Amino acid sequence: MWLQQLDPIFNMEVDIMRPAYNFEPQHRVNMLTREDWTKATGAPPAVKGLVRFTDGSKMREGTGAGVYGQSVG
Repeated sequence: MWLQQLDPIFNMEVDIMRPAYNFEPQHRVNMLTREDWTKATGAPPAVKGLVRFTDGSKMREGTGAGVYGQSVG
């Protein structure tokens, strides 16, 4: 819900928004094991929605991570 308040420092109206929390998951995560991938015949199971692939690494110089997926725009 949007509210309007008066900023005491600048003496101007500002818009603020009350936080609203929704802890109901709107997604599902399917994680296949390495064995599932190597023993599978054919393509992975079909899914509806967005598909993302992640990878991470740690080396002496630091850590890194990557995310790959289809464009949503």
